[in-house]
Amino acid sequence: MGHPSWKDRWADAQMIASRFRREEDGTMTFLTISVFVIVMMVGGIGIDAMMAEMRRTQLQDTLDRAVLSAAALDQDMDAEAVVQEYLDNPKLSGSIRDITVSEGIGFKSVRATAETTFNTKFLHWNWNTRMPTKTFNTEKTANADGTGEEQVSVVTDYTNTDSGRYNTDAITSLTLAATSAAEESIGSVEISMVLDVSGSMNWNNRLPNLKVAAKQFVDTLNSTTEDGKLSISIVPYATQVSAPEALAAELNISEEHTYSNCVNFQESDFNQTGLDANQQLERTTHFSPWSDFDGRSSDPMRLVTSPVCVEAEDNSREMLVVQKDPTKLKNFIDSMWGGGNTSIDVGMKWGTALLDPSLQPAIQNMIDTPLQGHTHQAVHPDFSGRPVAHTDGDTLKVIVLMTDGQNTSQYYVNDDFRSGESNIWWNEQEEFYSVYIGEDTGDEDGDGITDEPIYYWPATAQWKNHAYGEGTWEETQTVQTDECRSFRRNGSCKRYKKIRKTVTVNEPGSAEVLTYPELWARTSLKFNRDEHYYPWMDDSQANNDWYYAVRNYVGSWTKNLRTQAICDAAKAEGVVVFTIGFEAPESGQTVLRNCASSISHYYDVNGLEISQAFSSIASSIRQLRLTQ
Repeated sequence: MGHPSWKDRWADAQMIASRFRREEDGTMTFLTISVFVIVMMVGGIGIDAMMAEMRRTQLQDTLDRAVLSAAALDQDMDAEAVVQEYLDNPKLSGSIRDITVSEGIGFKSVRATAETTFNTKFLHWNWNTRMPTKTFNTEKTANADGTGEEQVSVVTDYTNTDSGRYNTDAITSLTLAATSAAEESIGSVEISMVLDVSGSMNWNNRLPNLKVAAKQFVDTLNSTTEDGKLSISIVPYATQVSAPEALAAELNISEEHTYSNCVNFQESDFNQTGLDANQQLERTTHFSPWSDFDGRSSDPMRLVTSPVCVEAEDNSREMLVVQKDPTKLKNFIDSMWGGGNTSIDVGMKWGTALLDPSLQPAIQNMIDTPLQGHTHQAVHPDFSGRPVAHTDGDTLKVIVLMTDGQNTSQYYVNDDFRSGESNIWWNEQEEFYSVYIGEDTGDEDGDGITDEPIYYWPATAQWKNHAYGEGTWEETQTVQTDECRSFRRNGSCKRYKKIRKTVTVNEPGSAEVLTYPELWARTSLKFNRDEHYYPWMDDSQANNDWYYAVRNYVGSWTKNLRTQAICDAAKAEGVVVFTIGFEAPESGQTVLRNCASSISHYYDVNGLEISQAFSSIASSIRQLRLTQ
């Protein structure tokens, strides 16, 4: 069979075209394609939108972290450089559109706007380009028999359409932007630095290392805190803690003496952070259980050496209360010296009290009416109202407790020897002691009288019935009479007659009985025992009666319990407690670990590491008061 002729092919084409015109089976094809394209377009837009939002969220999160870092008070880099460094992430490739930085002492704020480009996956299609369309062309041709028949041709084209249905400009990328702001500032801070200045701090260069670290701590906090928001109290402690005269004058402390200003706290006092204004505090007797010293015959008279509580005039060992001047604080730190036992509990009690609102009236009076002659203890008016309530959410209260040791014995004088007259008499003019013994039942002075008082004179080792300076004695003296034995030529008397006679002589000076506070202030317990009683008493009896019976002590076990009690009370009030064991023994470290707000608030350091500990604490304090 040969190939069909062109006429046959034309006839077949006409038949196919006519059938296509009549049939309706394929009319859904174009609609289906159109709907599919629309669905794909809408779905693609959604995918691009979702991916763009993910990228924008990534940009926002990165910018948030960037401005927080840039706003840090300890950030040394330029704020713009810090933000750009974060945005240089290869997966982000962001850039800064705008940045504003404001800063001053104690605060820094950064506000930045950044942008990045997102390349679309679907929106970049150019819907104007080559959209499929069908064109139906109809024409009428004449047959040979003269009849006419419509001829339908179908042409599929990929030209643009002007209908507007898909007339969207090509979107190849989207610009995404984010804005973030952060501010870092130090709120109000009340700090008590409770520092060990016991005798062991003189070993191994500890005290000099402490001074360097403490001064750096003051400088760090001062440089990052707005003026008037930071107050620092320093509590140097050893066997006791000395209150400054200006503060002691505001407290209800007993008045047995005025030589020094320490307090014997009772056990219940360690269960609370404050000081009850209605409670009378027991003043520590000014005495020394260690030295063998008497300062009464010195010129001028001196107080005992190595006292339990340092004398009131020693500004270097009394507390420095609620101060802000860094120079004043650092000079005080430089003046500290080591000596005495270790009373962590007493130091912690005072450090906590200086953060408690119960002392607010006392501090206010130190502002309004500073004690005359004690201007170095004056409190700045910026601190009116401090210590604020523990519930004040804008104020952070912090204690930094440091020791190189452990709780040891805290000595005090028993009640029978705290006040009233002693049995020691003092003749100031003659610098002469007399010791009253009682009734002369044994006729110690040998005068045959037993119902009279008897005194021992240590300087002459004599027994007398009176204190030296309060009596008389009989002595034979050569006395010149008025009777002339020989005359001169001119009639005047050349030599008078002399006779010997017994006369009564008053002892020089006068003796005054010393009160117990007066006695112990200038005469140590050991000197009193050794010089006034050992010469005539049995040594064991003298030691028991005039040393061990006079003084008592709180031991380390009790003091550890008291330390834990006051630490718990402070933490219960929201006070943040940092502790530093500076070459401390294990028992001391245990006390400090238990006292700290958490194990991360405790530092165990040696040597120069103490500076790192104080630096870390300063940074932690700053972080605790951040506001973003």
